[in-house]
Amino acid sequence: MYRFLLTPRWWGINVFAVLAIPFCIFMGSWQLSRFEDRVDTHQQQEDRSARAKTAAARPLERLLPVDKVTSGRQASARGRYDTGHQLLVPARTLKDKHGERQGFYVLNLLRTDGGKALPVVRGWLPGDAGAKADTAKVPAPPRGEVTVTGALQASENQGTDGVQAGGGLAPGQLGMISAASLVNIVPYEVYDAWITLTDTQAPLHAVPPAAVEGSGLDLKAFQNLGYTGEWFVFAGFVVFMWFRLFRRDTEAAKDAALGIVVGAEEHGVGAEDGGVGPAGGVVPEGGAVPGEGEGEAARAGKV
Repeated sequence: MYRFLLTPRWWGINVFAVLAIPFCIFMGSWQLSRFEDRVDTHQQQEDRSARAKTAAARPLERLLPVDKVTSGRQASARGRYDTGHQLLVPARTLKDKHGERQGFYVLNLLRTDGGKALPVVRGWLPGDAGAKADTAKVPAPPRGEVTVTGALQASENQGTDGVQAGGGLAPGQLGMISAASLVNIVPYEVYDAWITLTDTQAPLHAVPPAAVEGSGLDLKAFQNLGYTGEWFVFAGFVVFMWFRLFRRDTEAAKDAALGIVVGAEEHGVGAEDGGVGPAGGVVPEGGAVPGEGEGEAARAGKV
């Protein structure tokens, strides 16, 4: 009854199922592990951020380069603000107790004693960076040598929220906070990092540090979870289709054994094995339809 399992068609089906099911289970497990890793990293980052808020500030040079461990740590640097290159970073959202508000960052470059400049986000203001009424509220940076303290952040990239990498900004505006975007604006070297001040001048609002990229429960994390479900569904679908085809061919084999081969052509059974006749009946072995020979003889006698 199950001899059909030895046919080339079923060899192909079985090989495909044997390979596809473990592959789908492996891929689903891998995507689930990626999601769990992101959850663990997110929790670790939150713990580090909580500790960083109460930890003493460390010199900037000791925390570079910025990574998942040093991002968000309190860093300190000493130098003088470049008052001739104050920049506004437009279309930035601040989340606080009042909800989400649209505004802009105020960024100044601190010329450190080491020669390089450190981008410092002095704070956030509501409004439009292109409106004179809103930009007139920006306080001037402190003059002379100062020591700044704030949360260390990695340079932004095109995937960072709020970044405007397409250009078209007015003079004095910056779309992305990074050394690469500042290299053509200022005539000196810039650190590949920036800080957001903890204490700001009124009416500026402090900008909270962002979580390091890849460490939060972002869209990519939930994509991993979605892919996990998809791969396990694929594995279940392969099993379902295998049993469906197996049951269909098993029933066809039983019908053939009983001489009932309705839909034989569908299951690969030819007329020589007994097929469906013109009127829907069963064609006996040999392929002749009952009464067909007699009809031909009668017509020959009338000629």
